[in-house]
Amino acid sequence: MPQSTKKAFALRLDPALYAAVERLAATELRSVNAELEMLLREALSRRGIKVPLAEPAKRGRPKKETE
Repeated sequence: MPQSTKKAFALRLDPALYAAVERLAATELRSVNAELEMLLREALSRRGIKVPLAEPAKRGRPKKETE
């Protein structure tokens, strides 16, 4: 499996805060991780910091090489 281009790190949250994000993520049909990314992007945007979206991962089988 190819390695993700996303940065992994440990994040310690207050349990009540995590539960609130988890509920919000469920209503938005997202994972907690995806919801945290959206919340961070929205917060940065409100402060005038635009973060470009990463190029989505390629899906499917690689194209066959022709000889």
